[in-house]
Amino acid sequence: MVRGIAKQGGTILGTSRTNPFENNGGPEVIKAHMDRLGIDALIAIGGEGTLAAAKRLTDAGLKIVGVPKTVDNDLDATDYTFGFDTAVEIATEAIDRLRTTGESHHRCMIAEVMGRHVGWIALHAGMASGAHAILIPEQKASMEQIAEWVVSARDRGRAPLVVVAEGFVPDGQETPHSERGLDTFGRPRLGGISERLAPELEAMTGIETRATVLGHIQRGGVPTAFDRVLATRLGMAAIDSVVEERWGTMVSLNGTDIVHVGFDAALGNLKTVPQYRYDEAAVLFG
Repeated sequence: MVRGIAKQGGTILGTSRTNPFENNGGPEVIKAHMDRLGIDALIAIGGEGTLAAAKRLTDAGLKIVGVPKTVDNDLDATDYTFGFDTAVEIATEAIDRLRTTGESHHRCMIAEVMGRHVGWIALHAGMASGAHAILIPEQKASMEQIAEWVVSARDRGRAPLVVVAEGFVPDGQETPHSERGLDTFGRPRLGGISERLAPELEAMTGIETRATVLGHIQRGGVPTAFDRVLATRLGMAAIDSVVEERWGTMVSLNGTDIVHVGFDAALGNLKTVPQYRYDEAAVLFG
């Protein structure tokens, strides 16, 4: 039933983002459905929200193992989640195209990528595309500092390129930019910080500045070879976990090895961009 889907993207099974504990749900209802359908165990594939729900269900006695899949790469206890490399590749290609038109018209280009709480996509896509500034939720930066990086790039004869994560909070602001209400989980719908930065930077630097929000383009399309291989390896390990009855664990990439970790280890903290990784990238700013 799953043969030939490795090259496809998206949720092929057609599953939803429904909270399993709402709308007359809960462990007992799910267990009854599993018994009725002859399902022995569940493999929960997703990010922090999915695996947090999986842990609650495991604690209630259901047989579940987890697989880390999120474009944000923010799950602890795994070096990479699949989906991340594909999102970075898509973002990098798009930013390369923005750079071409920016150089043609001598403009400053701002590319906004996904990243509510962490800046992994911005960091990797920004480094890969040679951005002159990378703005992420983990690091504050003032408009004066960003303008300095942009002017420095312009003075060297370059078309300035800024990559910003949607959750970036400029120095002096308390919360991420959000003007589109709440999502289905009650969280602010982020997006548009680049469109707020563009006119401010243009006024400060005198450089014509354009913003592009990549949005859900990053979540679509076919997966990269890296993600296909990682997903396949994690899937094989997840089957081993089921056979070995490792309930309440997640398969994980540790270096180049696939290992098994408890849900507690995976969900203890968001995996944010560490200071040394940002400092590496910052050497190239301006």
